[in-house]
Amino acid sequence: MSVVRLPVVSSTSPPPAARAHPAAIVDGDPRDALVDRFARRVSYLRLSLTDRCNYRCTYCMPDDAAFRPRADLLTFEEIVDVLGVFAELGVRRVRLTGGEPTVRNGVVDLVARVAAVPGIDEVVMTSNGHRLPELAAPLATAGLRAVNVSIDTLDPARFAAVTRRGDLARVVDGIDAAIAAGLEVKLNAVALGDLNGDEITALCAFAWARGIVVRFIEHMPMSGGALFDADREVTAAAIRAAVEAAFGPLRPSPPRAGAPRGPARYWHLAADPGREVGIISAMTEHFCDDCNRLRVTATGELHACLGHDDAISLRDVLRAGGGRAGLVDAIAASVGAKRAGHDFQRSGGGGPSKHMVMMGG
Repeated sequence: MSVVRLPVVSSTSPPPAARAHPAAIVDGDPRDALVDRFARRVSYLRLSLTDRCNYRCTYCMPDDAAFRPRADLLTFEEIVDVLGVFAELGVRRVRLTGGEPTVRNGVVDLVARVAAVPGIDEVVMTSNGHRLPELAAPLATAGLRAVNVSIDTLDPARFAAVTRRGDLARVVDGIDAAIAAGLEVKLNAVALGDLNGDEITALCAFAWARGIVVRFIEHMPMSGGALFDADREVTAAAIRAAVEAAFGPLRPSPPRAGAPRGPARYWHLAADPGREVGIISAMTEHFCDDCNRLRVTATGELHACLGHDDAISLRDVLRAGGGRAGLVDAIAASVGAKRAGHDFQRSGGGGPSKHMVMMGG
């Protein structure tokens, strides 16, 4: 993965529209730094706290994955500085990811610091759930509002095989602890035919019995496609068909108030609108036109798109003394070069070399 100081735009892409130098914005709206050349406004940041994970999911982490030295990670103070600038520019929602964010030492304190950043309205997290039995309540007290928990299968043997060290019972306990702590909980399941293709309806029933939503995620060809197998594909259409065969017709859920919160599209049972299912369909039903997200890795690399390898190092800007103005310039450069969409191919081509575990999804 290459980390560059200036945006990299392919020769076939149209040049970014002319824009004022961000540091020179005086009378204009500083949030214009977060509007890309396709008129998409960024309001949502995914921030990885660590590239480490206590699980080793086969579709996420290659066997030869190497973790970065701890000194390379953004410190808590640097995270707060970066988020302060993003908030000034208009980011209102922050999702803390990993690796597995709960393995970062001091994560409860960090959530409290993030929640206290002026302008940040919502702090949420994606987790494998393993540490939630003991952390859900403290995280909620610290200011966490919601958590998405990954649970790809309800079969203990399958769960152990796909996670290579996971504990299904602990994850279920973590889900229930998060609900009890008052967090908004959603479940995430990567849809893979040989893993959970026969569990789509069981996962729905499991979630609905707890009054929460399950989202199914089409597998993407990260890691240069090395972990991708087209024969395992379960499409968004196939997921909906399985749900309808078991529970009856689905209807599109009405849009939620406010700016888009993420890439999932939601459907509910026609006979019971309270039972809802989400699908993140990066492969078969693209959503790039509505993208309002940026990603920052644990080492401070700013990625405008999950599907491309080019990035700008915010950590290097900070540690070189660039300060607020340097961060604004780097962020605006990244947003200005944000591409129309990814190049994922259902054959497994077109993906970036970076690993999903390094990005947190």
